Amino acid sequence: MDTMTDDLYRDITEFAHDTPAWVQHTAEVWTELGLLLFGVLFIVAWWRSRRGDPRAVAIAVLAPLVTAVAYVCSELIKSGIDEERPCRAVSGALAPLVACPPHGDWSFPSNHSTIAGAAAVALAVAWPRIAALTLPMAVLMAFSRVFVGVHYPHDVAVGLILGAVLAFLLVRLATRPVARVVESMRGSSTGVVRWFAGPGPATYATPHVPVSHRR
Repeated sequence: MDTMTDDLYRDITEFAHDTPAWVQHTAEVWTELGLLLFGVLFIVAWWRSRRGDPRAVAIAVLAPLVTAVAYVCSELIKSGIDEERPCRAVSGALAPLVACPPHGDWSFPSNHSTIAGAAAVALAVAWPRIAALTLPMAVLMAFSRVFVGVHYPHDVAVGLILGAVLAFLLVRLATRPVARVVESMRGSSTGVVRWFAGPGPATYATPHVPVSHRR
């Protein structure tokens, strides 16, 4: 029996087939390129946080970690629900723009969307000024999974929400203990450990004023 999400899937994939070839190619590439771009942003966020306080470093370090946890949770849910991919299950739908994943690579929720939602929110917490970049990136990445024909709309919607909520909660819960670890690392005798934790905010000693110059 057809459902509302089947109809929406058909509408989106039909729209995808009507778009110019360059749009289709961009969507195909973006589903994977978005992951790489998030990875680059994780590194930049950590690097810029190294001169901040321990809490800033903790959040930046947690960003990729909570994203990985969100992915694992998504994969566990997916293996328990066993929803077939729409590119095989929806009758009358056009062929997907990319190869339909093999049977057993289940559809719900979307791992890509979960990763995107988690990465976007974690980076926005670590570096609020780039929220205007990461949040639209995540939405576009999720939409592209339906656009190319490998996910239902509800797969990507739930994936985005799952990733975003998990990332926000995990960062809130783990920031304080991780910040204490960062603070300890900054006092380590091992150079690599101190380098990873960063020098922290610049401190300036009060200049010494000779006694003869004091009034």
